[in-house]
Amino acid sequence: MKKRESFLSYGRQWITEEDIEAVVEVLKSPFLTQGPKIQEFEQKVADYVGAKYAVAFSNGTAALHGACFAAGIGEGDEVITTPMTFAATSNAVLYCGGKPVFADIDERTYNIDPKEISKHITPRTKAIIPVDFTGQPADMDAIMKIAEEYGLVVIEDGAHSLGAEYKGRKVGTLAHMTMFSFHPVKPVTTAEGGIIVTDSKEYYEKLKRFRSHGMIKENLSRDEGPWYYEMVDLGYNYRMTDLQAALGISQMDKLDRFIKRRQEIANIYNEAFKTMDSVILPHQLEGAKSGWHLYILQLRLEKLKSSRREIFEKLRADNIGVHVHYIPVYWHPFYQKLGYKKGLCPTAEQWYEQALTLPIFPKMTDEDIKDVIDAVKKHVK
Repeated sequence: MKKRESFLSYGRQWITEEDIEAVVEVLKSPFLTQGPKIQEFEQKVADYVGAKYAVAFSNGTAALHGACFAAGIGEGDEVITTPMTFAATSNAVLYCGGKPVFADIDERTYNIDPKEISKHITPRTKAIIPVDFTGQPADMDAIMKIAEEYGLVVIEDGAHSLGAEYKGRKVGTLAHMTMFSFHPVKPVTTAEGGIIVTDSKEYYEKLKRFRSHGMIKENLSRDEGPWYYEMVDLGYNYRMTDLQAALGISQMDKLDRFIKRRQEIANIYNEAFKTMDSVILPHQLEGAKSGWHLYILQLRLEKLKSSRREIFEKLRADNIGVHVHYIPVYWHPFYQKLGYKKGLCPTAEQWYEQALTLPIFPKMTDEDIKDVIDAVKKHVK
């Protein structure tokens, strides 16, 4: 194959004229920050997944922080999560004074293994944060059963999985709270943004306060006047803007089409690579329908003449924007300073050593897909 003329990134947003017009309309309106588009966007996401409530935040990390606050995570509380995620997942626990406890992953699905969760429960365990890595839902029935047995809160990190399904149900209705991210490479984008969906009115009210300085205006005495408000929690300025929400509303209309295209690309990759004995294809949990945020091959390094680093660099040299997701969280120097050591989760660590992320996003053309396939077959040997 010839080298591509342009670089093909592993993920990319798809912004249409309708999206641009939606944002321009807000720019011409009286509201740029907190206006009517935010509630409209929240309702649209809640309706799509089938949740009662949704609270939008400035980004996915802020949303996770809000969820940990709403769950009551505090000093000394332990929260079980996976090391195979972006650091924001466990960082949100630290923000609240809690301690992340890393449980190993299932070697087939790369998601947190429910059996490993059970091994790490102590009297200090307060919550579980499973991550729908690559867009594939975690084994939520097993996780919710554990949570019910021990009285734990489950916050599903669905940063990758808006539009995905688990046993016929949309992600967003499976846990006590679910976070979705709207970063540009995610299923739909608001440029930056995140949201928590929940069926709990208690969590809903806490989340709303937390994103806006811990302040309330509703149900207060009006003796002081209609301007009156009170700060009842130590919250943050984590509010989404109407500009972001308008983009999100427009993008949500395309979500099902985007997911369908991601699934088509994944199927083409699976068919193309199924005869290669040097790679392991992504495994899908029975009853789950992935959103295919990421498509990751595992390299059988013992069957290859080249190292992963060499293969990575050769593919990049051909303008195929491969990536690696993720470095185990506790390998980061900050976590090492907290006392976490390598070797905590052997399956996750082995996964990291042999994982290679290929480009997958809805705007990819058939020619783009062919370029990726040809390059992989050329260099993964």
